[in-house]
Amino acid sequence: MLTLRTFRTYHPVFPSLTVTLVFTLCSLFTSAQQVDSIYFHPYTDSLKKGTYNYINVDGLLKNGRYIPLDSTHVEFTATLGFFRGNSLWVPLNTREEKVTITATLRKDKHLTKSFTIYVKQLPDNEVLETKEEILERMKNEGRDSRKKKKG
Repeated sequence: MLTLRTFRTYHPVFPSLTVTLVFTLCSLFTSAQQVDSIYFHPYTDSLKKGTYNYINVDGLLKNGRYIPLDSTHVEFTATLGFFRGNSLWVPLNTREEKVTITATLRKDKHLTKSFTIYVKQLPDNEVLETKEEILERMKNEGRDSRKKKKG
């Protein structure tokens, strides 16, 4: 006689059906999370020319939690350059001082947020210390501090 226990153990469709049902229910609950507002959290105070600059965007849910938003959730526009995902390409030869970036929620076109950020004007010509130079400097600083303690 076949019981539910036998059916569950030996029938190959039942486990995959259960997994499908669980994922479907989870997706219904996560899609119910509505973004209430959009926030920008830039990693820097200015955008670099000639490279991609990641634009960090978070959404505040109605329950008070924050979730990261990417280009599947928001549509990005900018007054300069172009987007690839969340990253904005700023042309190397631009003379613009600022860029205004706008993020619009794909599910609710009325929910938008804009902010303006400066474009870095000075060239990146800073030479970083090598590992050996850092170790030598630290060693010398250690000697100097010991001399001060003795004197």
